[in-house]
Amino acid sequence: DVQLQASGGGLVQPGGSLRLSCSASGLTVSGNGMAWFRRAPGTEREFVAAMRKGSTATYYATSVKGRYTISRDLANNRMYLQMNTLTPEGTAVYYCAATGMGNPIMSSYYRPSTYLYWGQGTLVTVSS
Repeated sequence: DVQLQASGGGLVQPGGSLRLSCSASGLTVSGNGMAWFRRAPGTEREFVAAMRKGSTATYYATSVKGRYTISRDLANNRMYLQMNTLTPEGTAVYYCAATGMGNPIMSSYYRPSTYLYWGQGTLVTVSS
């Protein structure tokens, strides 16, 4: 059985930093494409960042590029999202996700339908 669990959310001031973690079981974070999505209050789920299956290639939403960094820890089978220079627009529930056994093309990594497995989400609140 595949399970993903996101953690590390909390309250942070604008301009601050936070690191989210995604613990995976039933799959490996290197053998699957991995991603972070978020859902802000009153909005639809949106893409944040992804890492390609079996690759170091990364993809980012334009709104976070240069401030957020996605990474894998292979030894601990975890995925991370380092968030710097946070703004109130970063307030959302953040979800980790993993692809199935296919090898998606680059554009597919931005789409929620690409991901077969989802974690429960962790809340990030950016406020003074």
